[in-house]
Amino acid sequence: LTPVAYLKPVRVAGTTVSRANLHNEDELERKDVRIGDAVWIEKAGEIIPQVVSVIKSKRTGNEKKFKIPKKCPVCQGPVTRLPQEVARRCENMNCLAQLKERLAHFASRGAMDIEGLGIAMAEQLVDAGLVKDVGDIYTLSKKDLLKLERMAEKSAQNLLDGIETSKGRPFSRAVFALGIPHVGTTAANLLANEFGSMEQLAKVSGKRLEVLDQIGPVMAQAIEIYFKLKSTREVLNKLAQAGVQFKGAGRSGQVGVLKGLTLVVTGTLKHHGRTEAEELIRAHGGKVASSVSKQTNYLVVGEHAGSKLQKAKTLGVSILDEAKFEQLLREGPLKRRIA
Repeated sequence: LTPVAYLKPVRVAGTTVSRANLHNEDELERKDVRIGDAVWIEKAGEIIPQVVSVIKSKRTGNEKKFKIPKKCPVCQGPVTRLPQEVARRCENMNCLAQLKERLAHFASRGAMDIEGLGIAMAEQLVDAGLVKDVGDIYTLSKKDLLKLERMAEKSAQNLLDGIETSKGRPFSRAVFALGIPHVGTTAANLLANEFGSMEQLAKVSGKRLEVLDQIGPVMAQAIEIYFKLKSTREVLNKLAQAGVQFKGAGRSGQVGVLKGLTLVVTGTLKHHGRTEAEELIRAHGGKVASSVSKQTNYLVVGEHAGSKLQKAKTLGVSILDEAKFEQLLREGPLKRRIA
């Protein structure tokens, strides 16, 4: 639950601003911002309006302190704040205030990659009462979709085809798609490789998670809490029944032709998205890095490659086009093929 300042409209850096960021309750307390205050605002990075400070000399005594609600103001679900976090979050996965964004995230390119299910479609599905959690995506029918605004027969079928295709996405994508707090693509891949199935991941304790590289106590606690929620179990059951890929290679997936090698991907590949290429590298035992260095073994290059290509040439890093990359996945490095 992020506090936001509602303002009398004012011109700032060329635009009219009526809302500004208050960040979190700690910042609210530190700046002592109250309802009815006059405040200084600025655009952070020349884009996002934020409250800088309170003009206390303008106070009349009628200002009121704002209290962060203990229950979600939309769904009345419980609100929690982890000890080492600044954010408070609604625990209810079915809360309409977050459901629309959760749907859009679930269907995004780096997650289940369901074409046609962006934020606008997510809002329609929720507002029409067709989807109450991400598991309901897989129960949609053409009849349901044709009830929506500007939804024609072909568009409806394309969306259904995209939903069906998404069931086969790699297990790591399903982990990322769930929207577990603090779990990005790197952590999702790590969890998928370490535990091998959603069933095993859902049972793991925070202490067990903390021993893993790149997972600290905050993320570990968030993962443990997420899988203990009743709403989480209900969604996982729906997804499993729909046939979503809930198993991966597990630790064995880390052993492959790219074991011990570090690769960087740059540019636009014709047959593989960036996320998909990186997943293939990890699935074959390799490590993915975000920048080129002396430790980089290969740079995989697509169209419109930028500065990484020049740096790789300078450092003498091996450069692969998409065809050579696919050959590497099949056969491994040349010295391994000779051996």
